[in-house]
Order: sequence, then C-alpha cells, then structure tokens
Amino acid sequence: MKRNTLIGLAAAAALVLGGGYWMLQRSSVPASAPAASAVGGSAPAGKPALTVEVVHATRGSVPLTLGASGNITAWQEAIVGSQSNGLRLAELRANVGDWVKKGQVLAVFAADTVNADVLQARAALLEAEAQAADARSNAERARSIAGTGALSTQQINQFRTAEKATAARVQAARAALSSQQLRQGFTRVLAPDSGVISSRSATVGAVVPAGTELFRLVRQGRLEWRAEVVGQDLARIRSGQRALVTSNAGTSVEGTVRSIAPTLDPAKRVALVYVDLPGGTDNGGLKAGMYASGQFILGEADGWLVPQTAVVSRDGFNYVFAVSPQGRVLQRKVSLGARQGELVQVLEGVDGEMPLVRAGAGFLNDGDIVRVTRAPAVAASAASAPASAASQP
Repeated sequence: MKRNTLIGLAAAAALVLGGGYWMLQRSSVPASAPAASAVGGSAPAGKPALTVEVVHATRGSVPLTLGASGNITAWQEAIVGSQSNGLRLAELRANVGDWVKKGQVLAVFAADTVNADVLQARAALLEAEAQAADARSNAERARSIAGTGALSTQQINQFRTAEKATAARVQAARAALSSQQLRQGFTRVLAPDSGVISSRSATVGAVVPAGTELFRLVRQGRLEWRAEVVGQDLARIRSGQRALVTSNAGTSVEGTVRSIAPTLDPAKRVALVYVDLPGGTDNGGLKAGMYASGQFILGEADGWLVPQTAVVSRDGFNYVFAVSPQGRVLQRKVSLGARQGELVQVLEGVDGEMPLVRAGAGFLNDGDIVRVTRAPAVAASAASAPASAASQP
C-alpha cells in the first residue's frame, strides 16, 4: 500500500516538471514577422477577406447625353390622288418601296373618251375662228363705207357687234379646248416629288372618282425621329444638336435636331423634339412606324474616370474602396456623373493617387483586409470608349 502511494506521487511530480519545461520552451520562441503587403508596408494581423486587383482613376472627358424615345415617321408624306373623274385605271407603273423621281409617271388612265373630247373642242375652236374671221371682214367693210350713206348707222353697229361676239366665242372655244387638254394630262398620274412609295391603293381596271387616293409617297425618302422629352429637360436641347438613334438591329444612326414643339402634351407632360435622320441606305435599317430609343448629345464633361465595376451602391449612395499601404480597405463615398462604355465619371471622392479595388468591392466592408495580386492598373481613357455607348445616369 505504501509502495503504490510513492509510485503515484513520483508520476505526478514528473508531469508537473514536464509541463513547466514545455511552457518555458514556448515562451522562448519569438513571434513571426508580419507578411509584407503587395502594395508596400506591413500587413495587419488577420486573414485577408478577398484577393483583389486595384486601379487608379484617370482624367478624361465623356459626352453628356439625354436619353429619350419616340416614333420614327416620314418627314413629309405626299398623297397622290386621281384628278380625273369616271375614268378607268389602265396601267400602274410603281409599287410599294419603289424610289421615284419628281414628274415620273406612276399610273395611266384610259384616255379614249378624253381624246375624243379634245378633238371635239378643237373642232369647235376652228368653227368659232372661222365665224370670227367672217364677222371681222364684214365689220371692216361696214366701217369703210360708213360715210357714204350706203348703210345705216344701225346696220354698221350690228356688224361691229357680230365681230365682238364671234371673237368672244373664239376665246370660249379656246378655253374649252384647254380644259379638255388638261383633262387629257390628268390621265397620267405623276409623282409630285422624288421619294419612296409607302403605300398603293390603286387597282388596275377600277373606275375611280376625282380625289381618290392612289399612292402615298415619303418625300425625298427622309425620315425623322419624334422624341418625347419631359418639360424640365427641354431647356437642355437646342436646334442643330446631334442625336444618336438606335435601330432594332442595334445600330446607331446620327441625326440632327430640327425643331422643338412649342407646346407639351397635357396628358403626358412631354413635348416632341423633331430629329432629321439620313435617308436612303444610310438610315441603319430605320423604318417609318418604328418606336426607337436614342440620346441627345448635350456636350462634354471633364473629370476623374473609374471602371463601373469599382463602384458599389449601398443604401442609396455610391462608394468606392481604397486600399491602404497596409492592405486594409477604406470605404469612400463618391458622387457620380456621366457614363461612357465601361467607365463612369466621379465628380468628387477620388483622386489619381488613390488605388481602388477594381472589381468585387460589393463583397467588402470598411476596414477589411485584402490581398493585392498585382500593381495598380490604369483605367482606360474615355477617348477609347465608343461614343454610341454614352448614357446619362
């Protein structure tokens, strides 16, 4: 019994001595030096929350734009109708989509009856001219013997009256002939201006009354964009400004502001801005009747530019994350301006010396530790971004 007790005391003493030696050895080991940060300085203790790339803001200019949408319509649409009454449509020489020139024949009416009327009117004119010549001759003889007493004054006046009456009948016959010749010209329907045929309602063989619509023509092939702009933005738009209209195919077509409507729609509270678009094959596939979006180019703004991926929106505000030399991120509130392509203008909150988290900042919080993988990158110049991608926040 006494022997077992001595053995237990010896074992406990050995454990105490071993533990004390282990603690002494642990306290004698120096702490390891902190790892150096990729951007210089000493890294703070702790595990990095994210591995990031950094970028510096650069100075540049971006276009200021104003977005809008509206209908694509014809600049002016001419209605080509029939001026003849009761004639049969014999021939059509134009179809929808055809480009026609001013004065080109679009349709022809059967002219048999009109030609006969012209011949009749010409014969009536010849008859009236013959009667007028005879009356003029009689009046001249009567005047030559007026002082001899061979004819009475009443007879002489009758010859003079017949001369004037027959001359008037000649004028009436000439007017009738001109009217019939005009009707004869109406049997050929001519294009009032150069342009594109947008619709055709004429049918061969139809007998149409005067005034019936036969064709519709987009004058000179010109289109316009009728953009709807709210009242408070109208003061920013001027005649002659450039505008970019995006077609359904995704191509951008440049136009010019021609005029601004003097009144607003009382229901929508918007005004129409008329933008001239190029015609022909240069309109980027735009067609009358399309609904298109576009942007007005209002000018340019100079400032600091950063990638849009570097900006984080939280609680209604915009932030960027700057990286300190120790690898800790600092959340900075910024004010944004215009956007162009992948870049965004920062009005205040950054400078060119500040390294910013390029992407993934949405996963960070103020004070987090990050690991930077490479040296700070430089943001692309605003001049390299396509102007067609400009937008207004």
